[in-house]
Amino acid sequence: METILLYGWPMLFAWVFADQAGIPIPVVPLLLGAGALAGGQRLSLSLAIALAVAASLVADLAWYAVGRRHGLRALGVLCRITLEPDSCLRRAQNLFLRHRLRALLIAKFLPGVNPLAAGLAGAVGVGVVRFVAYDLGGAVAWAGTWTGLGYVMSDAIAEAVEGASRLGQGALALLVTVLVAYLVIKSARRRRFLRQLRVARISPVELQRRVDAGEQPMIVDLRTALEESADPYTIPGALRVAAEDLEQRHLEIPRDVEIVLFCS
Repeated sequence: METILLYGWPMLFAWVFADQAGIPIPVVPLLLGAGALAGGQRLSLSLAIALAVAASLVADLAWYAVGRRHGLRALGVLCRITLEPDSCLRRAQNLFLRHRLRALLIAKFLPGVNPLAAGLAGAVGVGVVRFVAYDLGGAVAWAGTWTGLGYVMSDAIAEAVEGASRLGQGALALLVTVLVAYLVIKSARRRRFLRQLRVARISPVELQRRVDAGEQPMIVDLRTALEESADPYTIPGALRVAAEDLEQRHLEIPRDVEIVLFCS
């Protein structure tokens, strides 16, 4: 919390902006700390919330503009810096498909989803006024929740910080060790998954060669409705089934032929 006092409001704005722009850095502890300092009459609660909302809105407008100009494919760049790059865009698309603009009200509470939701709003042509209205509501709810919680729990947070400071470098070393171990495990699991996926992949050229040779593989188009609307073309003869509908429609896929899944 002392870091906020040392570097002031510009640090709070920049940190929230970086998080909302898609950089995977922990921002909730910062908002809790700002709220706790406000509870101790050392910061202005309303100003802390206003700065967090402003930083979030600026970052979201940037991703909205990217989606508006470049469409869904450009959002894949953002997924490369997340901890789960293989599923982040699909999770955001599914959320947006279910809730449309209401997704902006909850996206900030879901790690890594918020900038994608803003980009998706631009990609599907949501008007900027409607986008700002919903995004502003989500930002106020998000920033107000965490800073407000820090304000209410200011005494408990101050005691926790004081206890951690007494533990000294040992507590910091433990925290860093746990974080590094988590990142290593996530990275190892993803590499193992990608190795398995490479074995099962088939190139478009190889698929075309097999079709021309008279083979009849079953091609299943698993793209989401948003991906299909951005690129309405598909492989001739492909069965269109959204990934989230596989459990209900799996009987439509024969089991006695080779199956090729088309995802993007």
